[in-house]
Amino acid sequence: MTGRPAVFFDRDGTLNVEKNYVHAPAEWAWLPGAVDALRRVGELGLTAVVVTNQSGVGRGYYDRSAVTALHDWVAAGLSTQGISVAGFYFCPHVEADRCDCRKPAPGLLTRAARELGLDLDRSFMIGDKAADVAAARAAGVTPILVLTGYGASERAAVPVGVAVADDVVGAVRWIEGRVQNRERGLS
Repeated sequence: MTGRPAVFFDRDGTLNVEKNYVHAPAEWAWLPGAVDALRRVGELGLTAVVVTNQSGVGRGYYDRSAVTALHDWVAAGLSTQGISVAGFYFCPHVEADRCDCRKPAPGLLTRAARELGLDLDRSFMIGDKAADVAAARAAGVTPILVLTGYGASERAAVPVGVAVADDVVGAVRWIEGRVQNRERGLS
């Protein structure tokens, strides 16, 4: 696929503090450096996209409109700081539904790529779970595991050779190095 390269971000445990089933602005707490990491992605000329499993919808804890309203609130707050997220994609299903959008399936990434004109081969995925890494690999995207959220406990389940960063700031620094190498023809 041709198009723009992107950075796909998992949400809970990667951008915001993992609290289980965050679905309202009052529950949202940014992880340190996450806003600056999103800003840096834009400065690098990459498209920021959020892809998140939201099984709380499938479990009946809240509905799709609550998730959409939260994402709109996050996007509006970022916009006031000159930061753009091209899209928020979420899977409302539980694992038993066996859908193609719940990570580790690649459906959220491939749908975003199709709708936003993204080049998956030149894109990255930052997440705190082995499921994020698996979704990225299935979509042909370079994964980076962060040790925030569930990352430290999930590290052993991630294949050898996958990049690991302490947090989203470190992951974006790693991506920056890769992007600079591509520009110099070193990748």
